[in-house]
Amino acid sequence: MRSLFWLLILSLCIAVALSTAAGADFATGLTAYQKGDYAGAVKEWRPLAEQGVAEAQFNLGLLYMDGQGVPLDPGQAASWFEKAADQDYGKAQLNLGALYSSGKGVKRDYVQAYKWFNICAAKGDSKCAAKRDFVAKMLKAPQLAAAQRMSSEWKPKQTPDNTGK
Repeated sequence: MRSLFWLLILSLCIAVALSTAAGADFATGLTAYQKGDYAGAVKEWRPLAEQGVAEAQFNLGLLYMDGQGVPLDPGQAASWFEKAADQDYGKAQLNLGALYSSGKGVKRDYVQAYKWFNICAAKGDSKCAAKRDFVAKMLKAPQLAAAQRMSSEWKPKQTPDNTGK
């Protein structure tokens, strides 16, 4: 029983150390980004993004959208935004909806655009609500119903960092 207690304490310490290290890597990436060292930001954020950290996934998507530290690739940006959006990261949901609305990096799909804008708008984001309402005007009634159903049935994926930012 005593060894189980110490194993639990050790596990907790390791978890705290790992989360602190991940936070430090994110902060290092943010500092690099703010200094214009986009390759340095990618170096810090990519491992975190691959581990499922939504904020790192979103930021990596932004770098791909702008071609900063990585080749300009809207398709890769959309992929990273979707990973973060799936974790309920609002900024990624807004950007993913915008990509579906414009057809940049993904095939234009107003139903998907509406879905992501509606999910984001449900959290009180007025930008998402305005974009959702604009896209709704482009949908026929059955498409709108499908998009509304998709957004109401949507559930965030559980990952190590479901921050919901």
